[in-house]
Amino acid sequence: MAQNFMDYRSIMNGGRKGPLAAAMRGGLWLASRGYAVGVWKRNRGYDSGQGVLRCEVPVISVGNLTTGGTGKTPVVCFLAKWFRQKGIRVGIVSRGYGRGDADANDEALELYARLPDVPHVQDPDRVAAASIAVDELDVQLILMDDGFQHRRLHRDLDLVVIDATNPFGFGHLLPRGLLREPVSSLARADLVIISRCDAVDEDRLRGIEQQIHNANATLPIVRSQHVPTSLLEYPNQQVSLEQLDGCRIAVVSAIGNPDAFRETLIKCGATVVASRELPDHDPYAPETVESLRTWIRSLGDSISRVVCTHKDLVKLCTDSLGGVLVSALIVELRLSGGEDLESSESAEAKLHALLAKVADQVTAEEDY
Repeated sequence: MAQNFMDYRSIMNGGRKGPLAAAMRGGLWLASRGYAVGVWKRNRGYDSGQGVLRCEVPVISVGNLTTGGTGKTPVVCFLAKWFRQKGIRVGIVSRGYGRGDADANDEALELYARLPDVPHVQDPDRVAAASIAVDELDVQLILMDDGFQHRRLHRDLDLVVIDATNPFGFGHLLPRGLLREPVSSLARADLVIISRCDAVDEDRLRGIEQQIHNANATLPIVRSQHVPTSLLEYPNQQVSLEQLDGCRIAVVSAIGNPDAFRETLIKCGATVVASRELPDHDPYAPETVESLRTWIRSLGDSISRVVCTHKDLVKLCTDSLGGVLVSALIVELRLSGGEDLESSESAEAKLHALLAKVADQVTAEEDY
């Protein structure tokens, strides 16, 4: 049974019934109207170019429309590897949400582990972070993680990741739903990557694509899957996914979309006996970890493994909890096509063409 610290979602999605829940939804809806006005004013200023600063090197933004996990990290990894294979020095800049007094948050630690040759600068001021990456780290290209709403830094390419399992944040702006801004904001995107397409059926995917095209009729859409490739045991021992087949596990996660993670584990053949869901970006304080140990011990022989995400493992930094082996599921991005509305060219090919154009821009600037 899951211990869910994210019960607010049941208010947003209508799952929680009764007069109190209805009243709460009404209050959140009223609050979202004020939020909408603020978003509109902010975007209006940036749309006119006011306050937008350019970097010395090309910038690619990878962002989303909603709060919570849409699967941006595998996309950032895919892009970084793509450009590194072209011999381009890539740097990542991000806000560093949830890092507190630490040097890096969980997403940065995961990216360090997966991309050891790619520097990562975290600063709420993305312009300052980009300047450090260029001036001190000598990067030729910047990937701005979670950058769709952070418009002060000019970007040469705007990629938006939309999670097929919860594409539009329950259809409402914050705090009534999870949308950071209206779906109509996709008018300024260059390409959409729909993540976790394997988790929904074809009718659902076509419905998502139609909503995207209602906002931007010519926007290329690439479908993708988050494909599990292996298990990671701390600190760096990779083992086969076959270890999950028939395995009875407990799931621990502090991510934006724990339901999708749990479903992925089930598809890998695991039996989820129990799960503990912490708030997104939870720092795993000592008291939290001790609580997890106690909980896992209480499960006794009903489980043989604890499974978390890579983002969780870099904070836990342990190979066991409560005497039970801990493993992280390693996930990679796999593109799976999609069609450009205006031609027979696949959207996947369009993505590669856009990336190649940025790579050519890097080369041209270096030659100059």
